[in-house]
Amino acid sequence: MASLFPIFLAMDAQRCVVIGGGQVAERKVENLLEYSVEINVISPEATPRLQSWAENHQVNWMAREFQPTDIQGAFLVFAATDDQMINREVAGLCQENGILVNAVDDPVYCDFYIPSTIRRNSLVLAISTEGKSPAYAKRMRRQLEKDITAMHGEFVELLGEQREIVKQAVPDIRARQAIFEALASLDILDLIAEGKDEQIRERIEECMSLWRE
Repeated sequence: MASLFPIFLAMDAQRCVVIGGGQVAERKVENLLEYSVEINVISPEATPRLQSWAENHQVNWMAREFQPTDIQGAFLVFAATDDQMINREVAGLCQENGILVNAVDDPVYCDFYIPSTIRRNSLVLAISTEGKSPAYAKRMRRQLEKDITAMHGEFVELLGEQREIVKQAVPDIRARQAIFEALASLDILDLIAEGKDEQIRERIEECMSLWRE
């Protein structure tokens, strides 16, 4: 298998189709529910959670067998039935139509994999074994979750705010980069955890003063 290219996708308002209604399909849908996407589930039967999401209008559940037209207009497709032949049929149709597809437990028929992720606000870490061992990716995620805390996420939000200020105020690209690196190197996680906003502002101002001198 060729090496995979890591990428984050803009998903807002995109149509995602999940073929299948079991536990695997449920996990795929649960991941998608975190994003502002249209979710269509195709399966004669569905787990209680999938049915509940459908009743709450979080997903569109078509209680029937897969039809080739189900993938029309889809951005991503998950072939997540318990029948490998159906999954491969779905994958083949998607690949013929230029639609990204993930066929569960069948790497040859996958255009992409869902990594194990850690999200702290805008800070997102993705861990992948390129489909070789999702269980190990999850283990690595659990280890990293102990070190990557909510404070790291809050720090990233602060950096984002300051980035916009610097972009507006500092025309010189090299000066901007120096400030960005200085801000990113600030050791203020403890101050964030303790809610010491005044001291945080003072430390940020020290970095911002670099371009004024």
